[in-house]
Amino acid sequence: MAVLTVENLAVSFSQRGEQAEAVRGVSFSVEPGRTLGIVGESGSGKSVSLLAATGLLGPDALVRGRAVHQGIDLIAADRAYLRSIRGKEIGFVFQDPQSNLHPLIPIGRQIGEAITAHGRVQRAQLRARVLELLDEVEIPRAADRIDDHPVHLSGGMRQRVMIAIAIACNPGLVIADEPTTALDVTVQASILSLLERLRRDHGTALVFVSHDLAVVSDIADDVLVMRDGAIVEADSARSVYTAPKSAYTRSLLAAHRTLGRPSAERSNQERSALLRVTGVTKSFRTRAAPLLGGVFRRSASLGIAPVLNGIDFEIGAGEIVGLVGESGSGKSTIGRIVAGLDRPDAGTVSLGAKTYITPGSGRAELDAEVRRSVQVVFQDPYGSLNPRRRISEILAAPYRLAGHPREQSRHEAEALITRVGLPADFLHRYPGQLSGGQRQRVAIARAVALGPALVVADEPASALDVTTQDHILALLRNLRDESGTSLLFISHDLGVVAAICDRVLVLREGVIVEQGPTGTVFAAPRHDYTRLLLESVPGRRRREAVDV
Repeated sequence: MAVLTVENLAVSFSQRGEQAEAVRGVSFSVEPGRTLGIVGESGSGKSVSLLAATGLLGPDALVRGRAVHQGIDLIAADRAYLRSIRGKEIGFVFQDPQSNLHPLIPIGRQIGEAITAHGRVQRAQLRARVLELLDEVEIPRAADRIDDHPVHLSGGMRQRVMIAIAIACNPGLVIADEPTTALDVTVQASILSLLERLRRDHGTALVFVSHDLAVVSDIADDVLVMRDGAIVEADSARSVYTAPKSAYTRSLLAAHRTLGRPSAERSNQERSALLRVTGVTKSFRTRAAPLLGGVFRRSASLGIAPVLNGIDFEIGAGEIVGLVGESGSGKSTIGRIVAGLDRPDAGTVSLGAKTYITPGSGRAELDAEVRRSVQVVFQDPYGSLNPRRRISEILAAPYRLAGHPREQSRHEAEALITRVGLPADFLHRYPGQLSGGQRQRVAIARAVALGPALVVADEPASALDVTTQDHILALLRNLRDESGTSLLFISHDLGVVAAICDRVLVLREGVIVEQGPTGTVFAAPRHDYTRLLLESVPGRRRREAVDV
């Protein structure tokens, strides 16, 4: 018997007095001990469908259809009943644990609240249960970490706490909405393994929502593919991945094949070195966590934490070099130093014959030529674009700063937005009126406006669905091919790096442990850490098993 059965679900939202349809005719079911993967691009209706089915949408949503759980239609149920089963019968794991965990409450107390919300438990029993849950989700030294605050935990450990909250009352159904997005491959693999073990040990039904077909392939028994609010394909995972019926599913799988295999290597002709990073070392001063007790007090310094240790590498003219490694390995710190946004403790960075970064210099000391020649594209297009400025103003700003007349800057902005594949009428919009992929195109356009020699791209595709990722990578390749711009491409996603980079640097704990042509490193890695990263790439087991 299915744990949850959704029948002919439709969702629309009220906008300016009219109803905008977001989901239509969605039907599916999930059985005990099985995992249903729901995949699709951003805006396809994946999350909206599940929020609607569990009564979590706001009052502006009109929901029709049925969502039957234990014989009760959740869509018709009252709020009191829904509150009584959320957490107890249906657990939730959301995408961003940092936003969903209270920053000022210890993790043990937050897990305990998920239990006491559904019944009274003696203090000793509650603590024992919380420790049991922390052990089950593999938080090391649970007794020592139970009183830690979320800020003391890594992203992967915070997600484990979210999973502990979700399973605290042994629910029959767990809904995991993008639980591994933005996690590096080894942490992602461990979270998938944890969810699979919990499903197997407890017989829990799991609904796993993701835009990443490769991730879903590692965990799902059945797969539902959504597009524009409707289901385009629903079948067993093996059938979907080996014999997809929908052209849209085939296009998603084709995009994943592109991302999952090393790109054809460019000619090994000798390139002149554009960028040289020599002996770069960086440490950060660490401090204890602030004390709580009604007043925040400045804590005493704990000492120095080394981040980078003797980093050496070069980037040739017109070359794309990937920088990969786990979270905390120092990737973004290297990017910030190369871009002049941070200073090294030792070492230098040179562009051509000009050394522009030393231990005593940062971006404030850079001359205009270097500022123009080295640009940055950040990971979050939502945070890197000014929400109060129109796209036309954002794209005209580099030209205005370079001294171009206003009218000329406007025409250059029009040509620039067309160059990155966006309609000219987008110039009149604000960033909030664009999708994530469209915003990232604007960010790339701004970075390449003045023809830089080098662009530091820090996780520019990590939060985007696969087809949007493919478009962004194609855009970056075209910009390189057309203008000869070099890229330092920072990513935790080895599939993306394989699709775009000529060479790759593997960073671990602030040290480059391996480097070379991307195809060579990924096909025959020499270092154990590189092999570990490659073995953790999602979808690898499925591709090897069924030749997807």
